[in-house]
Amino acid sequence: MRPDIVTILLRAYLTIIFPILLVLIAVRLVMTPAFLYFEYTRPGFPEDFYGLTREERLSYAPYAIEYLMNGADISFLDDLEFPNGDELFNSRELRHMRDVKVVTQYTFLFATIAGILALVAAYILWKRRKLRQALFSGSLLTLGIIAAIIIVAVFNWEFFFVGFHSIFFESDTWYFAYSDTLIRLFPEQFWFDSALLVGGLSTFVALIVLFVTWKWRKAL
Repeated sequence: MRPDIVTILLRAYLTIIFPILLVLIAVRLVMTPAFLYFEYTRPGFPEDFYGLTREERLSYAPYAIEYLMNGADISFLDDLEFPNGDELFNSRELRHMRDVKVVTQYTFLFATIAGILALVAAYILWKRRKLRQALFSGSLLTLGIIAAIIIVAVFNWEFFFVGFHSIFFESDTWYFAYSDTLIRLFPEQFWFDSALLVGGLSTFVALIVLFVTWKWRKAL
């Protein structure tokens, strides 16, 4: 019996949303103090040219991540100071962080709603014995997208980094001096490592789903 239009739409939705949700979950795992600790303590992570110690980075950086996820206004960061009384973030950095918070919170709100809809779609497809096909297709799509992103990021990181910011932030509002705190806390190597970790985690989960759904088909 041919699948009805509802089944076709649910399968298409789950296939398309699967890689998006997978990547966003991986991004959320990166936005944790645990990842900050891993980065700052791993061999080869660049030292701060202007003198921030590892301990100071571990002390200041979590505030930026916490701000992105909480309900506070920009004063949460604006009130922070170095021990000598200098502001931790300048006005340009604060404006950028406010923009990043808007993007972050809308993105995770979308992920929450899309995730709930995906669970509903998965349940309906499971009842109709069509879940395997959607997950199999979703994992293949994920692997294709992640492979393309990793290739671009590894072989042309500057293009990937600039392109990503150009999509979400206007003009050059995300450019900072090397002496700015955001760059000192989150140098380019941090973002390169983050992109590889998000890609690696997403690829790993997609491979597991691909294997499980392939074995599921063999069992039918």
